Amino acid sequence: MGRPKGKKNAKPNRYFSRDEKYEYVKLIVDGEISLSQLSRDNDISLGVLSTWVKRYQEGGIEGLANKRNPRNPLVLYQNRKSLNALEQLQYENMKLRIENERLKKGYTIEEVMAIRQRRLSKKNTKS
Repeated sequence: MGRPKGKKNAKPNRYFSRDEKYEYVKLIVDGEISLSQLSRDNDISLGVLSTWVKRYQEGGIEGLANKRNPRNPLVLYQNRKSLNALEQLQYENMKLRIENERLKKGYTIEEVMAIRQRRLSKKNTKS
């Protein structure tokens, strides 16, 4: 069985939007609450808050935007039962862009499927 993975009292990673970050930074910049007090009250790392303040001072609200999107953009459309016309076009456009990139690299659909099959067969065999 082995020992359990991860930290004993680990908290799940939290995702803060640009607007949520701005609300916290605004309190600090306006002097309504200290950095350390806000950190303690909201259970957010002091280093994370100070990084947000620094980014806000350097780039304004846009500096608080997350650098990467937290999810795969295709999943937005794949898991829905019905899409409106605009969403259908966006989904089709994304699929075509992915296919275009794959073709630029010289992969065909058959080659991609063969690579996936090889990966699966390696996972299923013991070495």
